Amino acid sequence: MTASFTRRPATLKSRMATAGAVAVVGALLLTGCGDQTNKAKSGSSNAAGKGPLFSELPKQIQDAGVIKVGSDINYPPVEFKKGGQVMGIDPDLANALGKALGVRFEFNNATFDTLLSGLRSKRYDIAMSAMTDTKGRQEGVDPDTGKKAGEGVDFVDYFTAGVSIYTKKGDTQGIKTWDDLCGKKIVVQRGTVSHDLGKAQSKECDKDNKGKIKIEAFANDTEAQTRLRGGGADAAASDFPVAAYAVKTSGGGNDFEITGDQVKAAPYGIALSKGNTELRDALKQALALIIANGEYDKIIAKWGVKDGAVTKAIINGGK
Repeated sequence: MTASFTRRPATLKSRMATAGAVAVVGALLLTGCGDQTNKAKSGSSNAAGKGPLFSELPKQIQDAGVIKVGSDINYPPVEFKKGGQVMGIDPDLANALGKALGVRFEFNNATFDTLLSGLRSKRYDIAMSAMTDTKGRQEGVDPDTGKKAGEGVDFVDYFTAGVSIYTKKGDTQGIKTWDDLCGKKIVVQRGTVSHDLGKAQSKECDKDNKGKIKIEAFANDTEAQTRLRGGGADAAASDFPVAAYAVKTSGGGNDFEITGDQVKAAPYGIALSKGNTELRDALKQALALIIANGEYDKIIAKWGVKDGAVTKAIINGGK
């Protein structure tokens, strides 16, 4: 199932940034390609040598040599811990970005629904955690009330994914679409797009007199999967890469199955505070560079998620 998303055309400034990144591809290639596995909290392990885009970073990041990352490290295959190491799509991409920028990416674990507040309080420099870039998050709008709830954030978009529904294997109950969830119970991770979709669909179900959806939201997706596996819900919803990974790995592939097609394909973005434009633009250039030199495609292929690959580095492409 191929995820699709219509992105904004690049501005002259973004085209110039991409061209500048491509110009230094040769320099980066000379550094070679090391192991892409992140160690717990320490993030990428870049050596003392500066990356080709080091000078694009804010002075305080250059001095620290570290970009602090807020992340919910319990969302395989995007980010998770195994044997004390942080691994997954996001940590591997952070390693590659770290090489380009000449700094380490230090992953710090937190629940997903606290990441943006941690970013605003400057606990982290960025949030990188399979976070969907939406207009609401860009503008700081609460998805339930539609009202301003805080300062918005900027995103550097690096992947595309939709949302999938999955059930216990062999017990789909005829669920193929979100409308089929009317009158049923689903489990989701709190504060995610899946959570928002469930609440919106429940209102539609109630309006059509089909019965509201009972939604049980958890701090992380693993807890939601445990609830579904134990028979505590009819279905679960999460981002397609996560749902597909759970279906493939849980119980040796015997616990779950995906039902229907993924919906709401949209970009994952690295989130930054609105005023942090220098770091935002440096990350965009670094992403453009690793796309151009092929490192990005290697990482995406490694995790079997090529359908979600992007071909350009874009800021705030979410709708």
